[in-house]
Amino acid sequence: MANQNIKDLVEKYYDQVVELRHYFHMYPELAFEEVKTARRVADTLRNHGIEVKEGIAKTGVVGLIKGGKPGPTVLLRADMDALRLNEEANLSYKSKVPGVMHACAHDGHTAGLLGTAMILNEIKEQISGNIKVLFQPAEEDAGGALPMIEEGVLENPKVDAAFGIHLMGTVNEGVIQLK
Repeated sequence: MANQNIKDLVEKYYDQVVELRHYFHMYPELAFEEVKTARRVADTLRNHGIEVKEGIAKTGVVGLIKGGKPGPTVLLRADMDALRLNEEANLSYKSKVPGVMHACAHDGHTAGLLGTAMILNEIKEQISGNIKVLFQPAEEDAGGALPMIEEGVLENPKVDAAFGIHLMGTVNEGVIQLK
């Protein structure tokens, strides 16, 4: 996979990912109440030809991108829930839900993973194995990961490795930190 191809695909989907992030930020939902968020995630994945399972641990969503060659299955995870806080920032995409906001960047996590799924789906014939994109409800307090695992998200196909993401304001643009 040529770096230029990936860069071109990032540019291709950039505006759509920004629009998704703004939508998620304006309409935040609390743990296990991410109904509109989950619907938008599932619709976006389907619109890009990605196989989707919904309603996992109430509002969780999983997309499956089947690579063109045999290989392992890698899971990429983002969280979707918001917090009980009033947004004080004066943004054009400020939360429209009183007392609820995305204060932990879950709107960016969700939009970013959707963008990643769009790009990976375009180059799936070059991928060895499968990519599962998992959108988890209830990360902040209620513990949405365990119910998703108990409902089988790590199976069919079996996940060989899993990665989560987190946006950090202290990390420079273009830098990735691993832990």
